[in-house]
Amino acid sequence: MKKQSIQEIRTYFESEPLSEDIVALYRDDGRKGVQALVNRYDRIQERQKKLESMHEEMTTYERQLHEKGYQLIAGVDEVGRGPLAGPVVAAACVLPRDFKLLGLTDSKKLTKAQREDFAAYIQDHAVCWQVASVDAEDIDDLNILQATKKAMINAITSLQDEVDYLLLDAIELSHPAPQTSLIKGDAKSVSIAASSVLAKVWRDHYMEKLAAKHPEYGFERNVGYGTKDHLEAIRRYGATSEHRRSFQPVATLEREAHGA
Repeated sequence: MKKQSIQEIRTYFESEPLSEDIVALYRDDGRKGVQALVNRYDRIQERQKKLESMHEEMTTYERQLHEKGYQLIAGVDEVGRGPLAGPVVAAACVLPRDFKLLGLTDSKKLTKAQREDFAAYIQDHAVCWQVASVDAEDIDDLNILQATKKAMINAITSLQDEVDYLLLDAIELSHPAPQTSLIKGDAKSVSIAASSVLAKVWRDHYMEKLAAKHPEYGFERNVGYGTKDHLEAIRRYGATSEHRRSFQPVATLEREAHGA
């Protein structure tokens, strides 16, 4: 039998689901090119195992709650508490029991492309989901913590189904459903992580639209956070209606912009 070329083996590795018995045959092939393919295969398998393990860990709370009889478990999370401009945004999301999206975690740990892809998948496969926002004016009136809670409650009450349990990321809400607050919940619960992604993608899109309206502030890059360029823009042009005037240094820089 003619010995396979490295290119033929590469094509085989890329196109066929391989069993360990088949891979074992190639492990004995002394050619460096073949060994590189085997090593790459091993790295992919190891990464897959880690992702599977992470998924198992992140569905622990949901599984335990389902076993106790809860049916509609909503993960709730927010983004945008720290920026100087733009809304605070919350999402609530109920996932089916068999939901599986390997790699889903805290939205801050994902690339923009991953968040976009994951958000689309979550929206297509969730039992129900909703996003709600509270604008800068309300943030100034309420304070950021109360505005965050308002956004979360609005997201929950806007769901098409009435939830019977809440999984929250380091916060407690005045809501009749029983709830569990998890420190770094977006890295511990798949439902919270899903909400984190939905909220982040929604807010990023909002800030991109805002950047077209106010290009001098660089909102498409800083999404409202107090970067050097953003602070300089406030000093030069003043604050917009999207800026949180109760936040320092917005008020101070705006006074400077107007020569006060």
